Amino acid sequence: MTDVTPTAEDFSPATSSISVEQISRPSLSYWQDAWIRLKKNTRAIISLYIVLSLAFFTLLGPIFWNVDPSLQDLNQISQAPSLPKTAVLVGQYQRWSGIVLEDFPAEPADYPDSVDAVTDLRPFELATTQQVRLVWNPVVGAAGYNIYRNQRLPENFNDLGLPLGSTYGGNEVSYEDRLSLESRPYYYAVVPTDGLDEYEVYTVIEVTPSMIITLAEASDRQLIKDANVAQTGTALKLEFHPFGTDYLGRDMLARLMQGARVSLFIGIVAPFIYVIMGIVYGGFAGYFGGTIDSLLMRFADFVVALPFLLFMILFKIAFGIGPGESGIFPMLIALVLLLWPATARLVRGQVLQIREQGYIEAARLLGAKPHYLILRHIIPNTMGVILVTLTFAVPAAIFTEAFLSFIGMGVAPPTPSWGSMCNEGVKTMLSHPHELIFPAVFISITVLAFNLLGDGLTEALDSRMRSRE
Repeated sequence: MTDVTPTAEDFSPATSSISVEQISRPSLSYWQDAWIRLKKNTRAIISLYIVLSLAFFTLLGPIFWNVDPSLQDLNQISQAPSLPKTAVLVGQYQRWSGIVLEDFPAEPADYPDSVDAVTDLRPFELATTQQVRLVWNPVVGAAGYNIYRNQRLPENFNDLGLPLGSTYGGNEVSYEDRLSLESRPYYYAVVPTDGLDEYEVYTVIEVTPSMIITLAEASDRQLIKDANVAQTGTALKLEFHPFGTDYLGRDMLARLMQGARVSLFIGIVAPFIYVIMGIVYGGFAGYFGGTIDSLLMRFADFVVALPFLLFMILFKIAFGIGPGESGIFPMLIALVLLLWPATARLVRGQVLQIREQGYIEAARLLGAKPHYLILRHIIPNTMGVILVTLTFAVPAAIFTEAFLSFIGMGVAPPTPSWGSMCNEGVKTMLSHPHELIFPAVFISITVLAFNLLGDGLTEALDSRMRSRE
């Protein structure tokens, strides 16, 4: 038998001419894999961008759009969205006594069956958004005149529009209109009367008032530095209202930003609190089981049966919130105390499954206490379900706030919220629909975005989806 001494060459790697192809999947954590699946869901990603845009709109929007949401501009009441406007600087309003013809009888000698229509109906001076002054020639046989205003050309005698007022006397041949004037075409009609009844003849004139602003208003809004040295007739650029103004002339965009803070504050803070309550409550109920579980869940069933609106009213009374006052705090309390059972039931069902897993039993054998197992192992493994629950709870809370504010039980004017703005916009939706459309669109987009994001998270966080791909 010969001795063999190993050399360094004996320990060199073996070479092979056969190529081996290795196919392996990169190791991904649960959250990394969920994010990859979420990115494949186009609707969920678009919804995520919308949610981030709403956060930017709410938090940083007022920095870029620095307009006071409570500032009233009575010269731009219920203005539709438009480009920037200019106004002519004028002095304070001067009372107008009108025109009364001394050489014309106030009362006719007799009352004829018919008279002629007024002639030479014209503006007395430049028509502005401060006042429109009309004059005309007197009509023989007339004992007075009725004045109407329409926003379109009248088609017949019964289509003259809004009755503005009357003159008492056939020699009073002027009228001044100061009722909510805007820089838009108006059709004024003058109808002769016998003092009681109208003659079915009329004269129509189209008038478009010019946008003006007084020295005092321009100084208050800091459009001019010194009202004493400013010259009337100067053209000034007014504030830009891209979303228009409301019925008090307040900027809609600024109010939507401030309203978003109220609506999203209630829609995010309240669900966050009651979801945490439901997590802890459902986690302990599911882990301990037995009698404790039965007692805790029967109490949850009792809370579910409580009427939300009734308790909202009781909380408002308890906190001394009267009619016309904002009930933000009572609304938060009602949401937190009455809406947690749904989350508790969902978390309890997950905990009942997880507590039987092998790693939970191993931790229990190593001496882990129940509260440690619940908070350290069980609840973190239900985070997928919790996130989905939260994304669905947020739009539900936003819609609840909008509904309560719409019926006058939530946020009350002048504090804006999307719901209270809808409540105000309903009153003018036929004549000025933008006051209702914009807050309603923001509510709809927000609720839809959170719901679609919740659907995407449901699919992305489902571990069973990983095995199917």
